[in-house]
Amino acid sequence: MRALSLPISEEAIRSLNVGDPVALSGVMITGRDAAHKWMSDTFIKKTRQPQGDDLEVYEAIKPLLVGGAIYHCGPVVSGLDTKDYRFVAAGPTTSTREEPYQGDVMRHFNIRAVIGKGGMGAKTLAACKEVPGVYLHAIGGAASLIAQTVQKVTGVYKLSFGVPEAMWVIEVRDFPAVVTMDAHSNSLHADIEAKSKAELERLLAV
Repeated sequence: MRALSLPISEEAIRSLNVGDPVALSGVMITGRDAAHKWMSDTFIKKTRQPQGDDLEVYEAIKPLLVGGAIYHCGPVVSGLDTKDYRFVAAGPTTSTREEPYQGDVMRHFNIRAVIGKGGMGAKTLAACKEVPGVYLHAIGGAASLIAQTVQKVTGVYKLSFGVPEAMWVIEVRDFPAVVTMDAHSNSLHADIEAKSKAELERLLAV
């Protein structure tokens, strides 16, 4: 298990390869569909004007994302009434929904690690090579176990998106994941897809 501290250096990212298990410690942000669309439309493609607290949130998350990680996660959170937030469950959500946005978001914020489950496509893989960054596959079905690595919730942005879609700022210790897309254009997900397709074609030809 390779211990990594957030933010992650470019050197550390380039030293990682598909299949490497890692344990992350430091501060990361959760973000799903609403957050990625908001970042893309407002600050990257600029198809909508900033409104409300958009600029304030942007300035707050920028330093956290530089060299940092974004986690595709819709957590179950207690303490919503008292604002004494605690993650009860923090499992990964399927990452492919963010494929239209992820590469541009990585480049814009200089994000080093994207965490989720199921892998991502060619656009994100290209960004992993350019930024550089990695895609980390978290353990599906282990939401309670992963929540135990969350030491504290230090803040939340865009709670108006709803609890699962808000951008939660969390401090983690030894968050477990596996590199499945690296900065050298390798993707375990693409490899498995290609092998599965070849095997299917072989079976259909019999």
